[in-house]
Amino acid sequence: MTNSFARKAYRVARRAVFSVREARARQLAWRAFMEEFQLFAAEASRRGIGVPSKSDLYPCLSDRTAETEFEPHYTYHTAWACRELQRLQPSKHVDIGSYLRFCAMASAWVPMVHIDFRRPNLHLEGLETRSGDILALPFADGGVESLSCLHVLEHIGLGRYGDPLDPAGDLKGARELARILAVGGALLFVVPVGRSRTNFNAHRVYAFEQVTAMFPELRLVRWSLVPDDYSKGMIENAAPALINAQEWGCGCFVFTKDSM
Repeated sequence: MTNSFARKAYRVARRAVFSVREARARQLAWRAFMEEFQLFAAEASRRGIGVPSKSDLYPCLSDRTAETEFEPHYTYHTAWACRELQRLQPSKHVDIGSYLRFCAMASAWVPMVHIDFRRPNLHLEGLETRSGDILALPFADGGVESLSCLHVLEHIGLGRYGDPLDPAGDLKGARELARILAVGGALLFVVPVGRSRTNFNAHRVYAFEQVTAMFPELRLVRWSLVPDDYSKGMIENAAPALINAQEWGCGCFVFTKDSM
């Protein structure tokens, strides 16, 4: 038996065990939910308060946690980007395809143009949305002083969102970001980091050196890491070796352009 076959067999067996456990946990949670509903309905009836209809039940069976849970990448990297915008104080900002809630909130204090392959139908003061392709951005060379592309480039060319398949799509997108960035401007850039790989068709994960190599015309100013163990928050200017040791880290980078 090869090591590769043994690893695959182990993963299959582990998934099967987890599936049985999850099914059992869901069964117990549903039973507890129905018992609580009956208690609630009985108390509502006793007090003369309207009894909820069973047709209106809305079971939320996984929210009783010891702590409020959150998705670390999208919580930390958007918070990081907002703080960078506060530090940089641009008069206008251009975003390429990033998490829409970041754009919606940050546009409260900095006018923002949001470009997306699938333009969102969102209307807020300070936020302009446009359709666009990261492989052919509608800006002149060096025309954007403040730019962001957060947790986007790892998807380009994998077809996940209806874009054309292109194994070099991320590299082409990086060239476009570098092209439109103005001299002295700032690019806020976020991608998954750690063990280098392509998880088709979800995303790519990059080593630190791959990130810097994507932007040979730009200079890396500073960076932060959301590590696999994010219990202590982000790590500023984390060592490249630590970044590369992650399985699913989040790398947040600030680049600038010194010359055309």
